[in-house]
Amino acid sequence: MGYAIGLIEMQALVAAIETLDVMLKTADVEFVAVERKLGGRLVTIVIRGSVSAVTAAIDAGCAAAERMGHLKAHEVIARPHPEILKFLHLSDEENDAE
Repeated sequence: MGYAIGLIEMQALVAAIETLDVMLKTADVEFVAVERKLGGRLVTIVIRGSVSAVTAAIDAGCAAAERMGHLKAHEVIARPHPEILKFLHLSDEENDAE
């Protein structure tokens, strides 16, 4: 079964934490990474799960971030290439289990 990663980038650390909370409560996804730039003023959150769960979580996260006026960018990547996972310092758990 394939999985996806979802990325959402926004301004403000507090807004990012609230957005992450919304995403985790919306769907069965796993928080896997965060990148903070400019002292936490620009934050990227990475989640992982099934394609449908990640899509639902990113949609809910985008809505929350937009309500706060902090959304900058978002993306869902289905079946990410292993090199993408290296870039994010993640392991491909599905391939590791085989």
